[in-house]
Order: sequence, then C-alpha cells, then structure tokens
Amino acid sequence: MLRYAMKRFVLAIAVAFTVSIGAFLALHLATDPARAIAGEDAEAQVVQQIRVEYGLDRPLPAQYGEWLTDLAQGDFGDSYYWHQSVAHLIIEAAPTTLRLAGFALLITILVSIPLGALAAINANTWIDRAALSVAVSAQAIPSFWLGLVMIVVFAVELHWFPVSGGGSWAHFVLPAFVLGMRSVPAVMRLTRAGLIEVYESDYIRTARAKGFRGRKLLTGQALRNALLPVVSVLAVQLGHKLGGSIIIESVFSMRGLGRLALDSILGGDIPTVQMLVFLFALTFVFLTFLSDLINAWIDPRLRLR
Repeated sequence: MLRYAMKRFVLAIAVAFTVSIGAFLALHLATDPARAIAGEDAEAQVVQQIRVEYGLDRPLPAQYGEWLTDLAQGDFGDSYYWHQSVAHLIIEAAPTTLRLAGFALLITILVSIPLGALAAINANTWIDRAALSVAVSAQAIPSFWLGLVMIVVFAVELHWFPVSGGGSWAHFVLPAFVLGMRSVPAVMRLTRAGLIEVYESDYIRTARAKGFRGRKLLTGQALRNALLPVVSVLAVQLGHKLGGSIIIESVFSMRGLGRLALDSILGGDIPTVQMLVFLFALTFVFLTFLSDLINAWIDPRLRLR
C-alpha cells in the first residue's frame, strides 16, 4: 500500500507543478496585468511605469520563478483590486465555500446512492424509470433557476430559511441542496450501473445460494465493489463544488471563494484569480489522489498496478 501511495503522490506532485505553469501562463498571456492595474483608459506611459514597478517587464520564466518561490514560502502576493494580501482574502472566504461544498456533497450522497441502489434492485421496472426520471430532471434544471425558486418558496413565502448570507447552518440548507442536486444524476446512474453489473457476477450468485438476500446482500456483498468508481466520481464532484460554486454563491449572496473569483475576474485582479485557479486545480489533484488511496484500500488488487 505504501509503494502504491508513493507512486500516486509523485504523479500528483508532477500534475500540480504542470498546473502551476498553466495557471501562470494562461492569465499572463490572456491579458496584460499592467493594463489591468492601470485601467483601460490609462496612458501608455502610466502602464509602462506600472509594468516596471511591479516587475512585469521581465521575461515570463523569471516572473514564474519568483511567483513559485513566493508560493513555496506561503506568500500568495497582493491583490490589485482590494489592496490586501491574497492569502487573507482566501482565508476569509474559504470557510463559507468549504461548508457549502461539504453540505452539498452530503446531500449528493444521501440522495444519489440510495436512489441508484433502489433503481438497480428494481431494474427495468416503473421504480427504475421513476428514479431515472428524477435524475434527468435534476440535470436538466438550471442551478440559478432552481435557486431562485427555492428562495421564493422556502425563504420568502414559508419563511423556513434565510434568503441570503452564511451566518448559520440554516443559511446553507437551500444553496447546499441546489448545489448537491447537480451531482445526483451522475452518481446515481453510476451506482445503478455498478450494482447491476455486480449483481450479475458469479460471487453474487454464490452469495444468493448461501442465503444472502435483500439488504444483507446489498450492503454486505454488492455495494462495496459497486462503489469503486463512485468514490472517484464523488472526489471529482467535490472539486466541482469547491471551484464551481460561483453561480450558487451569487444567487444566495454568499461571500465564498466562488464569489471572490467572480469579483476578481470583473476587477481584473490577476494575482487573486491566478491563485484561485491554482488552488482549485490543486484541489482536484489532491482529491483524485485521495480517491485513488480509498479505492486501493477497498480493492487490494489496485495496489498491484
């Protein structure tokens, strides 16, 4: 297990390094940071002065080396837009997004896995078709529209939950539900397909011959092997929730990383956008590495690869 973990860790480090280069080059080649600081109407002389002052006139490899060195020392740079350290902005906004993503993932698991198991047990019946209909509906409804409907019904009309903000757990119920439902179709269909395949395997027939039925057969024999691909998908979905919560945070007026990314893009704040892109990508790398370890723990055969 240790050898497998080290191989995956080295691969994760290589991917993270590649991502750092991509995040740096994409923003510096797509826009002019000096122009973003000075403003669109600034004179060329002012732009050039800012370029020299911030060291933006140096070759890109030299700028990347300095950025990577500062990053290794925990220095994320300073925001051009808010005139604060990027680390402070991220630390201030991260708790909201982490709570939102965690609650959303919990909703995804509680809805999709039981629904997928129910559909697999009753494959090709009206129950299976009803479960698939729920999944298709959840995928077809736009997140911003569902969020607005939830606000009108449960916040404005029924007064069950707050309209916006993130001060208490009640503020996260509606946005977490909307964000979590976006992942239900993929996880539900994968759980259903995995269980149907597992139920047709030889060891399940042997288990049935030994008297395993119902929940005992599902949880004790079938579900563990069927969840191997689901773990990987859940890791990716958690990454999507962390990095793709811009719409939800905007609809519910939550000050998280998604809203920070949106404001930074609109404000031309290159250091903040650059660091957020890198952190979001790094999150995907880490979650993929973690899912590989969990899958190797569930299925020892993976450790031989």
